[in-house]
Amino acid sequence: MNFLKKSVINLFLIAVVVSGYGQSVITPKNPILSGKDFQFLESLTATIIDSSRIYPGQKVADQMGNNNTGSILVKPGGRGSYPAFWIRDYAMSLESGYITGDEQRNMLILTAATQADKTWITKNGSLIPLGAIADHIRMDDSLPIYFPGTYSFEEQGTPQFGRTPPYGDQFLFVHMVHYYVKTTKDLSILNQEINGTRLIDRLEIAFNVPPSGLDNHIVTTTEHFRGIDFGFRDVMTITGDLCYPSILKFRAAMELAELFEKLENKTKADKYSLIASKIKGALPLVFMDERGMLKASTGKGNQADVWSTALAIYYDILSKENTERTSRFLSKAYENGHLSYKGNIRHILTTDDFSESTAWEFSLAQKNTYQNGAYWGTPTGWVCYAIAKTNFKLAQKLAKEFIDDLRENDFRKGLEYGAPYECFHPSGHRQNPLYMTTVSCPLAAFRAIAKP
Repeated sequence: MNFLKKSVINLFLIAVVVSGYGQSVITPKNPILSGKDFQFLESLTATIIDSSRIYPGQKVADQMGNNNTGSILVKPGGRGSYPAFWIRDYAMSLESGYITGDEQRNMLILTAATQADKTWITKNGSLIPLGAIADHIRMDDSLPIYFPGTYSFEEQGTPQFGRTPPYGDQFLFVHMVHYYVKTTKDLSILNQEINGTRLIDRLEIAFNVPPSGLDNHIVTTTEHFRGIDFGFRDVMTITGDLCYPSILKFRAAMELAELFEKLENKTKADKYSLIASKIKGALPLVFMDERGMLKASTGKGNQADVWSTALAIYYDILSKENTERTSRFLSKAYENGHLSYKGNIRHILTTDDFSESTAWEFSLAQKNTYQNGAYWGTPTGWVCYAIAKTNFKLAQKLAKEFIDDLRENDFRKGLEYGAPYECFHPSGHRQNPLYMTTVSCPLAAFRAIAKP
């Protein structure tokens, strides 16, 4: 690895933070964070994203080999965790503004090139449909791994992680391309052929991979032919109509409509606008409970889902009346101590745990660990955004708790520190230090919050 080159890049990133490159130039009036706290979070996010870069030829874990893709990859965090290119975490971090156009282009082309070019069945009996997007991509040989739980191309697709690839990555692929076109103005990439298929055509194929309702376009699955709804709960069994990937599908439909507008294809722009409209109308009807919370699904795991609920408000899916009702409920849950810990957010409110032994109905993780009751920073910005709709001061308090914990445990203090962690719990459980979306997602959301 060329460490002189890396030093130059680090200096560039420091300049990026100081100059307000990317989305950080858009600072709302009456922001949710003080200028000092914003500067801290931007600096930390830029540093974490840099530590997540895998440079050509670099090795981050002995068993995974070197980065032989010829391009910089961005993995989910620093140090040795998750040594591959994960589409989900990368796409969710784009709006931080700290990933360059050239880096984006290379990673989206790699993602497109590894899109499934045929339907096939793994040795473990799982189906990979035509057009599926990888869950993660190996850096040594660029082989796509379509399922969680393994880095092995041959052994992927075991039943506990679904019989089809997770549903969210297809829609996040659309987001990758939309964000690239939006920020670089490079419209020509949409007509670029990758392995003989235009990128814009690949987006449409990917969009149609997850099974959906024929009328309302809500993503759906069954117990016998299950796909993971979203990778941040891939150790859960969730069936029926699925809320979180349907929210991602709503955004992807809006983004495809915008891309086709740019290509002056009104017919397809209208088509995807209509799909987005139908999903928007269906989401509260299918998933909302009497408190204003959206349930994760209509089958197994049909529990009120904090992440889906906050994200729906963040994407302006809910009506003004529903938004205010939900905002007030989340505010009360926060005040009562059921929602967060040190500014980090649970998937399920502590009052909504399925039983004394588990938060989610079906989980491979023990209660109060990992995705089954630990607290995550990734959705903190969305929750603050939702609470700010009716109680801006309370949202400020939650955001400040989040920043204070990052300051207290900032990994830059020494090796015994690790913040931002992927998740943690008051019991002492914590995992994966230097985790990217823990800071990149809240940063983007905090920038969008302004006092009503």
